Formats: sequence, structure tokens, C-alpha cells
Amino acid sequence: MVIGLGLMMAGAQIMLTHGMADGKPGLSINDIIYSYYGNRTGSKLESMLNGQMKAMAPAEVRFELIQWTHDGAPAAQWTDKIEPIIRKYCASCHNGGSELPNFTKLENLEKAAQVDHGASISLLTRVSHIHLFGISFIFMFVGWIFAMAEFPGRWQILLIATPFAFLMLDVLSWWLTKFFPVFAWLTMIGGIGYSLASTVMLFTSLAQMWLPKKWWSSSWIDTQP
Repeated sequence: MVIGLGLMMAGAQIMLTHGMADGKPGLSINDIIYSYYGNRTGSKLESMLNGQMKAMAPAEVRFELIQWTHDGAPAAQWTDKIEPIIRKYCASCHNGGSELPNFTKLENLEKAAQVDHGASISLLTRVSHIHLFGISFIFMFVGWIFAMAEFPGRWQILLIATPFAFLMLDVLSWWLTKFFPVFAWLTMIGGIGYSLASTVMLFTSLAQMWLPKKWWSSSWIDTQP
């Protein structure tokens, strides 16, 4: 149950981060493209202000920052105009004491004001290894529990292997989308694939643990190898 709840929270986290990359609720192909390939019509700062950081500042403040990036991020406006905004609305998270970029320094904000090229290679490497190790352990435990369920043998093996295959497809699609946005569809397919397989295994296991056998048993289960 805890593993299933963890997977649900992972889905919610995706919706609240990548799902707002295009400024609209819900995960779309554009969200994936903007996250990995980037929105190259504007800056990273603009994409964040119109996306997942939209609720962090009023519209007029976000307009001031976006206009500053459109003007070429002039340093002359930093002290009187931009720095007070950053300290009031951004510095609580974007400071030297966190892992986020320190936007209280002009040079860091200038980097964010450049054309948005999406996720960096270093970020992709870090996120890829975290997902490949962490999510693999989740799928291992789900498959381990599901292996003890009463289920047709061949389908059971296929279901246990499916999340791992789609996880590799998912991570590979991030790298492909970084350079070729058309591959964003693979990210969707990968996420849907391992989510469906995990859901079937989780609910099958929970049903057989807690519900009377007559509610879930069938001749199909009893007769398949």
C-alpha cells in the first residue's frame, strides 16, 4: 500500500512540475518538450515564470521580469528594479543556502535569462541515475510481491518485466527529446506503460491479500500455466 501511495505521489509531483511547463495544468507533449528540449522562443526564466513558478508572484511582477529578459537582461536595471523583486518574491528559495540557483546574484539570473535550452546534460545525468536506481527498486518490490499472487505464469512474468522495460524507454526518451523534440511521445508511452503494469500488479496483489478468494478467483486464473 505504501509503495502504491509512493507511485501516486510521484505522479502528482510530475503534474506539479513538468505538468506546468507550458503554463497550463495537466501533462501535455509541450510540457515534455519544454522540460527537456526547452522553449527556445524565450528564456528559462520566462518559461518558469509562466509555468511552475506562476503562483509565486503577481502577474505584474512576472511581467517586469519577463520584460527584463526581452530587453536583454540589462545590468543597469538590476539594483533599482530587478533585485528588489528577486529579494521579495524569489530569494526565500533561490538563495545561497539551497540547491536552487542563487538569484540574489546578477550573474546567475543572467544565465536564466538566456534562451531556454531545456534540461542540461548534468541535470539529465543526475535525474537519470536517481530514477534508474530508485524506481527500479520500487518495481522490484512490486514484482516480488506480485510473483506470489495467483496469476497465469506467462502473463505474470510479462507483467513483472514490463515496468523495467518502460522505465528504460522513459529515461532514454528524455535524452532523445533533449536533442529531437519529436521523441517527446516516447516519454508519454513510457510513463503510461509502467504505470498501467504497476497498477495491475498492485491491485491484484492487494485484492488477493484482503478480499475473499471467490471475489477474484476465476477459471482463467486456475487453468492457465
